[in-house]
Amino acid sequence: MNLALFGLGIIGEAWARNLAADGVRVAGWNRTPKPLPFYTSDARAAAAAAEVLIIVVADPPAVQNVLDHILPALRPGQILIQSSTISPAATLACARQVRATGADFLEAPFTGSRIAAQERKTVFFIGDDGDVLARAEPVLARISARRLRIGPVGSASALKLALNVNNAGIGQILCESLVLARAAGISDDTFFTALNLGVGRSGLSDLKEPKLRTGDYSPQFSIKHMAKDLRLALEMAGPLPLPETRAVLAVYEAGIKRGWQDDDFISLIRLLT
Repeated sequence: MNLALFGLGIIGEAWARNLAADGVRVAGWNRTPKPLPFYTSDARAAAAAAEVLIIVVADPPAVQNVLDHILPALRPGQILIQSSTISPAATLACARQVRATGADFLEAPFTGSRIAAQERKTVFFIGDDGDVLARAEPVLARISARRLRIGPVGSASALKLALNVNNAGIGQILCESLVLARAAGISDDTFFTALNLGVGRSGLSDLKEPKLRTGDYSPQFSIKHMAKDLRLALEMAGPLPLPETRAVLAVYEAGIKRGWQDDDFISLIRLLT
C-alpha cells in the first residue's frame, strides 16, 4: 500500500514511523522539512501516488494549505482521511473540495497524545457519510486501539472539540487543586494518593501526575494547540455562553503571552506559583 501523510508533528511522525515499520510505503510531507527517511518535499507527487492520504496538521488554515497543494492530484478510488482537530464547518468545506475530485473523504479526529500515538493506542472518532471507514480500516487499525463511529461528517469534529473543552477544564482544575494543597504544606505524594482514591481521579490526572511532580513540561499536547481548540469550540458554540470555557481560554492566552506556547498544557501551573 502507498500512503501519503501530511503533517509530521508529534502525532503524524509517530503514525508514519509505525506504518513504515509495518511495511507500508509512506511518503510524509511537512511545511517545514524534516530529516526523516520517509519525508518528501513534493506533496503533490506523494498525493498522486497514494491510495490513502492522511492530513494531521494544526488548524483549518493548515488543512487548506495541504489541500491547495494536493487537490489537483486527487482522483476517484483514493481515500483522504482528515484527522486534524478543526471545526465542523471547516471539515464540511474540506469534504466538499475532496469529493469534487472524485476521491472519498473520511473524518477521523482522534484522542491520545504522543505516547498513545507511539504505542498505537490512538482512538479515532469517525464521521462517515457512507461506508468509507471499511476501506480505511486496514490503515487506521495499524495505528489505533479503536475507531468509534460518531455520525455523519462534521459530527466527529464537534465531539472532539467538546472533549477538549473537558480536558482543558480538568487540567486547569488539577493544577489549581495541586497548588492549593502545596500551599497548605501537603506533599505531592499525599495529594496524589488521596486523589487516586476518590472520584476525582481521571485518565488525565494519571497522565499528567508525573509531569506535575517533576516539572516536566515537554509537550504531549501543547498550549497553543489546546488554545486553538478552545477558540474553535467557542466558534462552534455560537450563542451558547460556555463561561468556564472562556475563562480557561484566557488562562491559555496568558501562557502564550509568556512564551510557553510549545510547552505541554499542564505547564500552565506556572501561572499559579
